[in-house]
Amino acid sequence: MTQFFKLLRVEQWVKNLFVFAPLFFSGNVTNSKLLIESIFAFVVFSITASCIYIINDYSDIESDRKHPEKRNRPLASGAISKNKALGILGFLIAFATALIFFGQSFFHHSYWKFSAIILFYFVMNLLYTFKLKHVAIVDICIIATGFVLRVLAGGYATGIYISQWAILLTFVLALVLAIGKRRGELINAQISGRTRKALDGYNVQFADIALSISCALAIVCYLMFTLSPEVQKRFHPRVFYTVIFVVFAFLRYLQQTLVYNKTESPTKIVYKDHYIQATLVLWLISFLLQIYFK
Repeated sequence: MTQFFKLLRVEQWVKNLFVFAPLFFSGNVTNSKLLIESIFAFVVFSITASCIYIINDYSDIESDRKHPEKRNRPLASGAISKNKALGILGFLIAFATALIFFGQSFFHHSYWKFSAIILFYFVMNLLYTFKLKHVAIVDICIIATGFVLRVLAGGYATGIYISQWAILLTFVLALVLAIGKRRGELINAQISGRTRKALDGYNVQFADIALSISCALAIVCYLMFTLSPEVQKRFHPRVFYTVIFVVFAFLRYLQQTLVYNKTESPTKIVYKDHYIQATLVLWLISFLLQIYFK
């Protein structure tokens, strides 16, 4: 079971929590129907993402075996055979498809937009796996677009409106994480002497500049989001004070990236960095107070 969960990369499902963003920011967390629909969207998106991870690991078996960390992945290490992985992949695709049809009949409204998002995410990541991950800048933009699709999936599954600032903020935030990961890979490549085609269009100096620009854009987008008329009307006008936590979180992330070089896997920061964890908790509490207690 441990190898099965590693194959599905269950720990990466934390990224799919962006599906709940429309529900949270609309102030409808206490709405049981919308909550169930968001959970449904999260499950479908997570299964779809796991399908992509299996395909990626299958196509990269040989290169993963030469990587100091990736060689421990189930397919690269031989813990799970190729045929078994393909069988799991086929089951997951069929299961996700069945879930979508079930959701459409159970929730009694059209899921064609949600289905289109899931299909687009799947096809986009297939192109990324076999070709586009080797094209500099395009690769990180695809990663960032994936997070936008998560938010849109949550919005279409529940029928909740998503503002343009929220979409732009999601894209830029994901871009920060993607660039940080590329920078971490560049640092490791300099130390180990091993590189890969995806890094050919990058160097550390470019990554530092791009990361700084993206962080600044993310802070501006968040500030504009909190000051937008619909957000000011929906929440308390003082919601823009939460930008303090956002600024601190980005500064901490930049410190981890530029000073300690610990960002090859951005999700590890969420799990390990206590400063960012505390900042996220404080931001979450402050936003909950603004949304639900005004």
